[in-house]
Amino acid sequence: MTADHNGADGSERTVRLGWPPRTRREMYVKILWIGVWLVFLASPIGDLVGGHHTGAATAAGSVGLAAFVGAYLTLVFRNMGRPFSAPLVISLTAVLGVLAPLLAYTLGSAWLGLFVYVSVACGATLPLRAAYWAVPAVAVVMYLVGLHSNEKEARGLFLLVLLIGFAMSGVGQLVRTTIELRKARATVAQLAANEERLRLARDLHDLLGHSLSLITLKSELAGRMLPGHPDKAAQQVADIEQVSRQALVDVREAVTGYRRPRLAAEIAGAQVALTAAGVSAELPADPDLTGLPEEIEAALAWALREAITNVVRHSGARRCAVELTRHQTLDGPVVQLTVEDNGSGGPGTGPGNGLTGLTERLEKAGGTLDAGRFKHGFRLVARVPAGTARHVGSGA
Repeated sequence: MTADHNGADGSERTVRLGWPPRTRREMYVKILWIGVWLVFLASPIGDLVGGHHTGAATAAGSVGLAAFVGAYLTLVFRNMGRPFSAPLVISLTAVLGVLAPLLAYTLGSAWLGLFVYVSVACGATLPLRAAYWAVPAVAVVMYLVGLHSNEKEARGLFLLVLLIGFAMSGVGQLVRTTIELRKARATVAQLAANEERLRLARDLHDLLGHSLSLITLKSELAGRMLPGHPDKAAQQVADIEQVSRQALVDVREAVTGYRRPRLAAEIAGAQVALTAAGVSAELPADPDLTGLPEEIEAALAWALREAITNVVRHSGARRCAVELTRHQTLDGPVVQLTVEDNGSGGPGTGPGNGLTGLTERLEKAGGTLDAGRFKHGFRLVARVPAGTARHVGSGA
């Protein structure tokens, strides 16, 4: 959390649930997760290799098993996160539903494990209501086919087929909910951006509409007065200059307000950033910032932003605590922002550009910055004079 170094934040190290893989690493993780379940293919493969069937039956079984595995992997791996169309899902599920009983009935009880994959496919890809009917149907078909070869093994697999199918229904629903939640968040962000643009447009209209209208009116008036009454025209020009200067001052003040960060917004942003990076966050629940000067609040907001950025990008921490308190000192009341994490503090040996710039920013506001490692991790403490602020509040 000490220095600014190039590198991806913690959120990029996490495989996104319900999304297609973005990197080779994510693809390997998803392949491994799906490949673990291929353990149930050990019995069919062993049955083929063991020479228990004629040459024609072995060849047909090999082709059927390859087609079954191909359809299963295509349906489950490809459909998760970027769903196929409903007809294609139904078609691939039907292929699995035909091959599993056909192979198990003709080649023996060693192939009953294929019904586990049919149940997984139904639970993971079908709508929830359809899966509630399809999974028990798969279990019943498996049991009926098993009566032909090995009823005891069929009874043992019956409960497994049911449980794993319904479990995958829950996973599939979780994936779909996660995708919908991400889309909703993107929509909310877009709406917030649109609202901000509308607010900016309203502010500019309120700031400049009257001033520009007055400048236009006085310019036309000065133009008409210029030939016969140059002294009155000069007065109108002077008024134009005064109005334009005031408009410029208003615009500069407005732009300064837009650029100044707000501490409440930074706390909310810190919660989102830490959660996305997999860091347990302890933040002020509802800090009271009433009466805190804008310059002081902006300085603390910059300090929090820099601290959270370093925690996410460099520290490797799993926990981060932010505390906002007010202390009485010999020099007067002081507002203190403390950010602690249990990480390494980053690979840097000294303060980076971010902390150096933050120190200078706090000094301009009359504050100080202390940052460094301590026994449990890394701590950043920013102190600024409270001015006329009342109780600020603290969080755990």
